[in-house]
Amino acid sequence: MPALGKVFGPRKQKVGRSWRIDETYIKVKGEWKYLYRAVDKAGDTVDFLFRARRDKAAARRNFEKAIFGNGVPETVTIDKSGVNLAGLNSINADREVPIKIRQSSI
Repeated sequence: MPALGKVFGPRKQKVGRSWRIDETYIKVKGEWKYLYRAVDKAGDTVDFLFRARRDKAAARRNFEKAIFGNGVPETVTIDKSGVNLAGLNSINADREVPIKIRQSSI
């Protein structure tokens, strides 16, 4: 995957400051993996991350990677997943100005 980032990274468009983040699981080479994904308000992909586990560390890594490549969002909307909330809260604990968190009811 790092090779894809090197090729497409410089061509990536700017994303909005309001993100939606979720995770799902998919089968990759016969093994179940978690796909963390972030999109902006316009539906453009902010970033994505594959992980073997669905935990706070994986969610935090997803946020760190997205922020590093795209800047800090003003607002992040997440589902009711406790994993994403814990990951984002751990990011906010290190920041002077926290990222606003919205949780959808779906």
